[in-house]
Amino acid sequence: MNVRYAISIVCGVVLACIACVPVARADEWNQMTKMSFSRPVELPGMVLPAGTYWFTVADSPNNRNVVEVYKGDWSRELATLLTIPSYRAQSTDRTEIKFAERPHDRPEALLKWYYPGRLTGREFVYSKRHEREFAHDQSRELVVRPLKIRG
Repeated sequence: MNVRYAISIVCGVVLACIACVPVARADEWNQMTKMSFSRPVELPGMVLPAGTYWFTVADSPNNRNVVEVYKGDWSRELATLLTIPSYRAQSTDRTEIKFAERPHDRPEALLKWYYPGRLTGREFVYSKRHEREFAHDQSRELVVRPLKIRG
C-alpha cells in the first residue's frame, strides 16, 4: 500500500510540473520574422536592397534590445542593431512595421517593428542627424502636398 501511495504522489507531482510548464513557440523568444521589401529600405547605418530578410531579437537574456538582420537564405548576418522598446495601445495578430515618411527618391527608413500579439515592439536607433532628416523630410512632404477641397 505504501508503494502505491508513493508512486501516486510521484506521478501527481510529475503531472503537476508538466501542466505548469508554459507552452512556447520556437520563435517567441527571438521573435523571428521574415520580411520582404519591394523597394530598398534604410536601417541605421545601411540600406537594404529590395529582397527578403530575417529579423530576430538577439539571444541574450540580459539585453533584449538588440536586433539581428540576416539575408533571406540565412547565409549571412547583415546587421546587428540597437533598439529601444516602443509601446502601442493594441496588439495585432500579424507583424506590424512603421516607416519614416521620406521623399520618393529616398529609401523608406524602418523605424519600428512589432511582433504579432505583443504590445511592446522595437524602435531602431538612428543618429541625431538622421532624426533631423526624417523630421525635415516629413515637414517638406506636408508642404508639397496640395490641399484639395471639393464643394
